[in-house]
Amino acid sequence: MNQTTGPASFGRVADDGTVFVLTSEGERAVGQIPDASAEEAMAFYVRRFEALEVEIELLDRRIAAAALSPEEARKSVNAVKRNVSEANAVGDLDSLIARLDSMQDVIAELAEARKAERVVQQQESKAAKEKMVEEAELIAQGTDWRGGVNRLRALLDEWKTLPRIDAATDDALWHSFSAARTTYTRKRKAYFAEQNVKRDASKELKEQILTEARELANSTDWGPTAGAFRELMNRWKAAGAAQRDVDEKLWVEFRAIQDGFFSARQAVFDSQDAEQSSNLAQKEELLKAAEAEILPVSDVNQARTQFQSFLAQYNAIGKVPREQIRAFDARVKKIESAIRSAEEDEWRRTDPEARSRAEDTVAMLSAEIDKLTLKVEKAQARGDQKAAERAQESIATYQTWLDQAKTTLSEFSV
Repeated sequence: MNQTTGPASFGRVADDGTVFVLTSEGERAVGQIPDASAEEAMAFYVRRFEALEVEIELLDRRIAAAALSPEEARKSVNAVKRNVSEANAVGDLDSLIARLDSMQDVIAELAEARKAERVVQQQESKAAKEKMVEEAELIAQGTDWRGGVNRLRALLDEWKTLPRIDAATDDALWHSFSAARTTYTRKRKAYFAEQNVKRDASKELKEQILTEARELANSTDWGPTAGAFRELMNRWKAAGAAQRDVDEKLWVEFRAIQDGFFSARQAVFDSQDAEQSSNLAQKEELLKAAEAEILPVSDVNQARTQFQSFLAQYNAIGKVPREQIRAFDARVKKIESAIRSAEEDEWRRTDPEARSRAEDTVAMLSAEIDKLTLKVEKAQARGDQKAAERAQESIATYQTWLDQAKTTLSEFSV
């Protein structure tokens, strides 16, 4: 039996049920299906051909879409071509082989395109790696120990995603990149090792400061101790940072000791302020009363007695705020100075020697005026007007002195 259309036209079924396919190389048997009609046997082997057609169609599409690499495409085409050449199927096997052969041209074009693409990729990869090497070397020269290590990790991950270029260039770039990473890592380790040494030293210094602070904690010598705490704080700041958790623990204790001392000092100062404010009011009241009673001084003895009584009460009261001390002292001194001045005036008025000297001065000046008056009379008697005028001028001068001496004499108590 022989059909004249479609794949079946390339085959026949012999009387014994053997199925043959016709190719350019001649006719060959593809199989035999016992107990099947000729139509059924032919249909079975045609379906195999149609399956080959579907497989080749799919392969053609994948190659056209560049879903396979050129090498993979060649291997697939050659494998399918062998299957077609030896296929136990009925259909135009020669056309399938021809179609597979035509795919080689497409594969060649893909290979060239892939080759060109690979050249571009390698150029881009080379440029990217050179840029990464440059950045890594720049990082290695710096001191960004936290950001730098993260960036180098990111660069390494990115490097791994880039395609290789020619071995010599790729190896040289990798050597430079790796050397930069090594340099940075060594410097970073050295830095943190140095920091560890500094942190240990800082810990020792701060522990010593803390020991000294504990010794000062209960002191009530407020001024010197406050100064000592300020000095400890300066030393604390200069000591640098220890390991974070250790540093925080030490600081919490040191700050607590400081706060405890200064809180105790403030409580005492607040109490003193309250007491001194009360003292201030009492002293102000005493001062006002003393100023009203004593000033101006009229009776020296009474003023002295009042002042001594005032001073005893004033000193017994206690301290006042520091900013008020000078003003209050000035007011007390003013009263005291007024009493002293009055005493000096009183002494001058009752000094016998001074009175005697004043009386002698009045007598002497009076005698001189009498002598000059006699000179005036004599000069006038002999007609010597110039001598009379000179004597008269002297009398005027002596009279001025005499008036002053009499005023002084009048100031003395009888």
